[in-house]
Amino acid sequence: MKAVQYQAYGDYHQNRVVDLPKPQAADGEVLVDMKAFGINPLDNTFRSGHFYAATAENLPRVGGQSGVGIVAESKSADFAVGDRVFVTGRGFGLVADGTWREYVAAPAAGLAKVPDHVDDAHAAAFLAGAGYLTAYLVLTEFTQFKEGQTILAPGIGGAVGMEAVQLAKVFRASKAITTASTTAKAEQAKAAGYEHVIDLSEESMRDGVLRITNGKGVDVVIDGVSGKLTKDSVGSLAQGGLLAVVGYAGGREAEVDVTDIIWKAATIRGFTMRLFTPEKLGAAQAKLREYLAEKKLQPTVAKTFPLDQAPDAVRYLIEARPFGRVVVTA
Repeated sequence: MKAVQYQAYGDYHQNRVVDLPKPQAADGEVLVDMKAFGINPLDNTFRSGHFYAATAENLPRVGGQSGVGIVAESKSADFAVGDRVFVTGRGFGLVADGTWREYVAAPAAGLAKVPDHVDDAHAAAFLAGAGYLTAYLVLTEFTQFKEGQTILAPGIGGAVGMEAVQLAKVFRASKAITTASTTAKAEQAKAAGYEHVIDLSEESMRDGVLRITNGKGVDVVIDGVSGKLTKDSVGSLAQGGLLAVVGYAGGREAEVDVTDIIWKAATIRGFTMRLFTPEKLGAAQAKLREYLAEKKLQPTVAKTFPLDQAPDAVRYLIEARPFGRVVVTA
């Protein structure tokens, strides 16, 4: 079977398309004929060697944390041949071979059925980047988000920015604010129904937030961009607000005005999935699947690539910064 495997850490070309033996399902596992999977920034971080598990001993490794497919063989009472399923697994693509291949043998506990109305590409986009899951955990575990509060999630094209804004609407936020790096992307976002989009080519994020909130600031910032935006993220908070730092697409180094932290009595927390038990993550994922089945969430696909062009798909995600998720079809 075809698979995309890292054999060394380095540039995009280390995403190598290889032939591997088809896996066999053990007791309690399900063999899934993979149909689509999303590309995540974490995949790029791992391959470039900038991740704690990026060690020489952890190679070669098939990438990919999640995907969607059809059950080809089941050794679990919970799934039957022909079921369409989401595929995840503990450590997939990082410390265990992941989903970037034609077949995956996965523990049944990591699978869930896909709603009938969601096609394969959008099902893969639902999981890619973990934007929905990240936002849900910040809003429910880091702070008890209440109806009528406000949220800022920079970077409308990315998983965290786009999906946190969608989820804020489910949580009945009074305002869900995001940013776009260009006027063209801001207009694209507004045409897609995103109401409060700050065009960073026209005004600063902080100025935009204060304009939209009539000078108050926001209750929660979910920041997957960081870098030069971090200072404005802190400055955009309302009194007693929370900044959750969940990623660093805009850079790892940042400056802040310490007086903003003091005067706003701000809380700043770093986010990692390792903070949460498997049970907590499973419950959150189940709730998000409910929202998806109820059509309250709108996974967005920017572009699809065939499996043998997976290296190009990674490059496209990182360098083009598209509006939506990048999906590979197997």
